[in-house]
Amino acid sequence: MKEKVIAVVGRPNVGKSTLVNRIAGKRLSIVDDKPNITRDRIYIDAEWQGKKFILIDTGGIVEGNNDEFTDNINAQVDIAINEADLILFLTDAKSGLNPYDYDIANKLRQIKKRVLLVVNKVDSIHQKDNTAEFWELGFDNMYLLSALHGDGGVGDLLDEITSDIKIQDVSESNEEDNAIKIAIVGKPNAGKSSILNNLLKKQRAIVSDVSGTTRDSIDEEIIFEDKVFRLIDTAGIRKKSKVDYGVEMFAVDRAIRAIRECDVALLVIDSTEGLSDQDKKIASIAEEAGCGLILAFNKWDLIKNVQTHIFEKEIESQAPFLNYAEKIYISAKTGQRLDNIFKKAIDVQEQRGKRISTGLLNKIVNEAYCLNPPTSIKGKSLKIYYTTQAKANPPTFVIFINNKDLVQDNYKRYINKKFRENFGFKGTPIVISYRPKGEK
Repeated sequence: MKEKVIAVVGRPNVGKSTLVNRIAGKRLSIVDDKPNITRDRIYIDAEWQGKKFILIDTGGIVEGNNDEFTDNINAQVDIAINEADLILFLTDAKSGLNPYDYDIANKLRQIKKRVLLVVNKVDSIHQKDNTAEFWELGFDNMYLLSALHGDGGVGDLLDEITSDIKIQDVSESNEEDNAIKIAIVGKPNAGKSSILNNLLKKQRAIVSDVSGTTRDSIDEEIIFEDKVFRLIDTAGIRKKSKVDYGVEMFAVDRAIRAIRECDVALLVIDSTEGLSDQDKKIASIAEEAGCGLILAFNKWDLIKNVQTHIFEKEIESQAPFLNYAEKIYISAKTGQRLDNIFKKAIDVQEQRGKRISTGLLNKIVNEAYCLNPPTSIKGKSLKIYYTTQAKANPPTFVIFINNKDLVQDNYKRYINKKFRENFGFKGTPIVISYRPKGEK
């Protein structure tokens, strides 16, 4: 079920980020008295009385100021407005109506989307009495509130925002949870859109040799062997220094967000170029996000006289941290081994959800400790008391010890290796934290 998207817009310094933080219940957007603190759009998951939606915090709109910085912010806001289902137009009761407010109102009246006028910073009865002038902006409704103090006006606004949102029932939630979400990611021109089109057996995404053709993330569901998959094609992720501010940066942000929300990231790599530093960077993003990782070496039909195991050894020597990732060798052009994407995704998702009993965990950790005791530091020795699994997806473990300062990086790598040798976890990152006994 697609969640409702709400864009919060207005001129600089009217309290957009303060309102977003108030609704989200935590400080996610930077708040400052200086204008233009928020430059890019910030996507935030929010919930009100069991109803879920997405907020987009945006930079302050300044019409008629033709400098590159302002133009870029306005372009970002335009994208947010285009993506939103509902617009919150924020104004400032303390400073009163501003010429920019009229400009923004004219802009919003031209779009065919519902707009709620919100007058912020109504911190007293006196200010409330002086808000009638905002009706001049020409909107049918007006909500008075103080985002800073979180008065009843915020609740009234949230009631209106969520009035058409249904609370997701258990069956819908389970249906969505059962779909394995695969984000197709990589550098520009690696063949991501071609893979999507081939898997769907239709021209769903534009394919071009021009870098940056894919701007937005494209979602499609497909059933393979009675399992539901949601495929998310994303924009190519270039080095940050080469990304143009504006539409491309928005597309890259969406791609990175797709990685953070997916179950499995399919990192498409151009086999003719090999594993690049940028591929490694994208893989690191996936690892940090905790999603599964499949390295898909595309254009394999163009590689002659190279055996996969030799190619794989070269990759592992270049990036040892990716040894855990699943690897497949495919061709979007010929369709070679594309079905392996689904088969590997199923395997990886099973590994991500794997749970290990506390007894078996402690047996393996104790054996590892006895076989290779950690080196003492300044006469002090690391003691391991017990180990437990905190959660799955990704598999996360806590090892209770006497002192965190005694856990050296090489010993962490050793324990990590032992976990993989004994439990597999192929294709998924694992998280192992070390916590002094008694610490919560």
